[in-house]
Amino acid sequence: MTQQSSPDPRPAVDQLADRIGRDQVFGAPVEQAGAVVVPVARVRAGGGSGPGRRGQGTGVVARPVGAFSISADGKVSWHPAVDVNRIVLGGQLALLGVVAIAGFVARRR
Repeated sequence: MTQQSSPDPRPAVDQLADRIGRDQVFGAPVEQAGAVVVPVARVRAGGGSGPGRRGQGTGVVARPVGAFSISADGKVSWHPAVDVNRIVLGGQLALLGVVAIAGFVARRR
C-alpha cells in the first residue's frame, strides 16, 4: 500500500490571506460636497486541500451590505443595501407554502 503525501496548504492559505483584507470589506471612501460615503461588503472565504487530483483551492465571495455616510457636520449614518433577489426568493417560498397548504386542504375534503 502506497502512502500519498498531502500537498502543503500554506501557499493556498497565504494566497487567500492576500485576497482578504480591510480593503475587501470597506471600499474606497467617496467624497462629494463635504459628505463622505464608505461602501461596506460582507466577505466570505474558504479553501480546501487534499490528495484527490492534488487538491487545493481557495475562493472568495463578497456581497454589498450597505454604506456608511458621514455628513459635512460629522453625523454618521448607516444605509443598508437592499437585496432584491432575497426579497423575491422569500415571496416565492411564501407562495409555494400557501399553494402546498391549499393543496393539502383540498385533498382532505
